[in-house]
Amino acid sequence: MITIYTTPSCSSCRKAKKWLEEHHLPYEEKNLFSNRITLNDITLMLKNAENGFEDIISTRSKIFKEQDLDVESMSVSQLRDFIIDNPSVLKRPIIVDDNKMQVGYNDEEIRVFIPRRLRQLVMCADCPQGETCDYQSAIKRYFDEIKSDQKTV
Repeated sequence: MITIYTTPSCSSCRKAKKWLEEHHLPYEEKNLFSNRITLNDITLMLKNAENGFEDIISTRSKIFKEQDLDVESMSVSQLRDFIIDNPSVLKRPIIVDDNKMQVGYNDEEIRVFIPRRLRQLVMCADCPQGETCDYQSAIKRYFDEIKSDQKTV
């Protein structure tokens, strides 16, 4: 399941949610200001981060500047506790599932969340020999399959 960490005023968060909805990808939204972030949330983010905390926190945020914090001198547990107490330091949106993560909204990078079946259709994995299909046709076929599956359930 995809989880997206958002805030109400974040335009990139709205774009990401719209993209997920347009691609019929179920997700759980966690508003950082109304849903308390948990240790499990941070652990999931860090599991998928290439550069650890650097990928998910904004050291340019107001609270970092006000408190004159040095991330390099903080332990992992101190940083996790700091994020739990100050979720506004997280970059937004953070889109994550069990094995991938995207920070911010990027039209190209968000495609990592496209389901395997749609990727197969886009790559013409099951097209007749020599036949190719364009992206829009693949998406239409994918959504038609979803609708058909929903009718049979």
